Amino acid sequence: MRKTEITDLAFLFIFQLDNDANYLAAFTSKDPTDKTAYLQKYSKLLNDPTINMQTIIVDNSIAGSIAAFEMEGEAEITYWIDKKFWGKGIATKALQAFLKRENRRPIFGRVAFDNFGSQKVLEKCNFVKIGTDKGFANARQAEIEEFIYKLT
Repeated sequence: MRKTEITDLAFLFIFQLDNDANYLAAFTSKDPTDKTAYLQKYSKLLNDPTINMQTIIVDNSIAGSIAAFEMEGEAEITYWIDKKFWGKGIATKALQAFLKRENRRPIFGRVAFDNFGSQKVLEKCNFVKIGTDKGFANARQAEIEEFIYKLT
């Protein structure tokens, strides 16, 4: 894992084009195919001191990203793993390593009610499910339930 670089963004953009990944992530951008908007947004975020964005590297290849950011004064975690790396424990290992570098606590994670893989990742990293919320999921064009997890 290393600090995300501007050149990583082209790879990370491609990962989020996958329909299955978008469905599971649920709370995505309105148009995940808009590369210009994606690059503009994340280029700005790379320079935001309140965001800790890291690129996950596996065997010298970019496998995904992980970040901590602030939402309404609370620290939150987000991650995205390239589909070809799913089911190999990479998200769990990356989150465990990331949490050693990111010391904001409590830190929250939110996940779609049916994204069982991501729920397991959070639970393996000692996040505790503390509640639910509903929100509009762009990837599903519907309001869905999400689970809220907390690590203290």
